Amino acid sequence: MNPRTPWQALTRPRFPLGAWPWRVVGYLASGAVLGAAAGALFLVLGVFSLVLVGLPPLLLSGIALGRVERLRTRIVDLDPAPDPHRVPTAPGLAAWLRTRTKEQATWRELAYALLLATVLWPLDLLALAVGVGLPVALLSAPFQLAVDGHEAKVVKAYLVTSYPEAFAVALLGAVLLVALAYPLAAVAGARAALARALLTPRETEKQAIGEVIASRARLVDAFEAERRRIERDLHDGAQQRLVALTMTLGLARLDAPPGGPLAEQLAKAHEEAGQALTELRELIHGIHPQVLADYGLGPALADAADRSAVPVETDAEALPRLPRAVESAAYFAGCEALANIGRHSGARRARITARHAKGVLRLDVEDDGHGGADPARGSGLTGLADRIAVLDGTLTIMSPPGGPTLLRVEIPCPAPTASSVSSSPRTASSSGRD
Repeated sequence: MNPRTPWQALTRPRFPLGAWPWRVVGYLASGAVLGAAAGALFLVLGVFSLVLVGLPPLLLSGIALGRVERLRTRIVDLDPAPDPHRVPTAPGLAAWLRTRTKEQATWRELAYALLLATVLWPLDLLALAVGVGLPVALLSAPFQLAVDGHEAKVVKAYLVTSYPEAFAVALLGAVLLVALAYPLAAVAGARAALARALLTPRETEKQAIGEVIASRARLVDAFEAERRRIERDLHDGAQQRLVALTMTLGLARLDAPPGGPLAEQLAKAHEEAGQALTELRELIHGIHPQVLADYGLGPALADAADRSAVPVETDAEALPRLPRAVESAAYFAGCEALANIGRHSGARRARITARHAKGVLRLDVEDDGHGGADPARGSGLTGLADRIAVLDGTLTIMSPPGGPTLLRVEIPCPAPTASSVSSSPRTASSSGRD
């Protein structure tokens, strides 16, 4: 197993000959440079910002520096450092600032930034001076003697007057360069561990995040189950009663004297019952279309395209069966996009493309309309974006003024086996639906 940190690499016999010493030097050197720059920045902010605009610039600097440090730890710690921040509950800068100021992670980042700017970067520089600067100065003794011609003062302390002495000093430098690589790696490992401890989620936070993700997934499953229950109850209850009422009114029309007021009232009631039955069927289809449950996302999107007010070309036939929650979220995102295209875009044509590859479902809905779509104006996509986010997915809208518009949904989901996505056995009451 390849080492993931300098501490693990120290146990390998080929450590001095590998890439880890270079990684260690690069990490400490970049830390010294970044810390010196942060010290200068905080000096400016401390003098001006606290007087003029208060604490937010310091907080923003700490958050930015924390993100840079999490990326920089990858030099000597190959495991990614997760972001400890929560997603704001509302869009906008004000909501983002409220969320950040209430998080412990923000204040830990500020503390680490101040620590780096005042204490850590001089220690990084000192470690480099001892672990790299001293051996390199000893190694350069022959070159210094060659330049001077008579003598060379190594490390400002030891006078070398002959080449045998110079090469002996250089040999000592080579030995020290190898020997000091080990403590230097230990220092870099400690620095990375400190950064990870302050700048990544703690175990309690990780557990809380895991519980939130699990509860969100349970809510999605419960929501889908409730959708199916409502659809089944409407189909097997109210719709059947409306069918019976329509048939009864139709028979009554046949028995009523033609041309009379009773026949006219029965005809009107029969027509109203038929319209109510049509609207109820459309409502049931919108709650949870049976084609989605029976045949999957591809045929369901093709069915939605056939009912669209704008001609739609579909390319989604090669999709495997996916988890119900994923298929449902992608389907309703596609339906909402088609509804927005018909109402707002002025498009003449649209296209739906759906692919499942490398464990990700990607749904693209494109149109040739005038563009300028903005989810903040209440297009219905904000709720869908939240629903997709529960599945760790993303919803992206690219709609420049003048068009075209592209809505893209990406949901991570491995293709399951047929048994894991097969529908639950349909009851006798739900078989043979319209």
